[in-house]
Amino acid sequence: MRAKDIRAKAGEEPITMLTAYDAPTASVVDEAGIDIVLVGDSVGNTQLGYDSTLPVTVDETASRTAAVARATDDALVVADMPFLSFGTSLEAGVENCGRMLKEARADAVKLESGPHTVELTDRLTDLGIPTQAHLGLTPQHENETGLFRQGTDVESARETVELAEAHEDAGAFSLVLEHVPANLAATITERLDIPTIGIGAGPECDGQVLVVDEVLGRSERTAPFSKQWGDVRGEMERAVAGYKEDVQSGAFPGEEHSHYEDGLDNVY
Repeated sequence: MRAKDIRAKAGEEPITMLTAYDAPTASVVDEAGIDIVLVGDSVGNTQLGYDSTLPVTVDETASRTAAVARATDDALVVADMPFLSFGTSLEAGVENCGRMLKEARADAVKLESGPHTVELTDRLTDLGIPTQAHLGLTPQHENETGLFRQGTDVESARETVELAEAHEDAGAFSLVLEHVPANLAATITERLDIPTIGIGAGPECDGQVLVVDEVLGRSERTAPFSKQWGDVRGEMERAVAGYKEDVQSGAFPGEEHSHYEDGLDNVY
């Protein structure tokens, strides 16, 4: 899957996108036929024990992206650029994004977007780095905007539309819309030629993305706009409790789990 294949799906075929942060999960997601695997900066909350996405580093993103890329054959692998890996200067942004393709084998990068990312998006696409834009709720700006629904009044809705069009003009191959009103997402989807991918943005986007931990039921909580299709956390809890019980009772390891070598009974 290439960025041009995702772009061609706009208005034609629903796009599926999930996060993954390690090789085993990426392999399952890829084998299921998911179109895009996002190595999200949500790795900070879901895997690394951080309270937010802000502490995630470029090195952590590159390491996780490389693991996902090694396990992925068909899906488009997108590296989610972490806080302050871009925006400080055009040169630094290009270097960090380029590293994801050169070293970590990503197919594309995603930027939490705003007026400051239009020029960078244009430069990246000129250099052959496919770029996915992201508008609406942008967690990297939580200290400024908070983690609330965005685009809820006319002024901010118009600004979101204008930024979406600016990033399309700059060469973005798709646009993630997070936690915006469904009718605003529908308007943006109608106005753009590139596909929109929603998360908490209603059913009229060209595709949907969710955090894989919520889909699998591996997280303690599920966002109100998300859904749990499995109970991996429950299975993990049952398995760990069963292991503890069997070790404490002496049921594990049993004879079938042990190897004995002849002649070693009387070593001393």
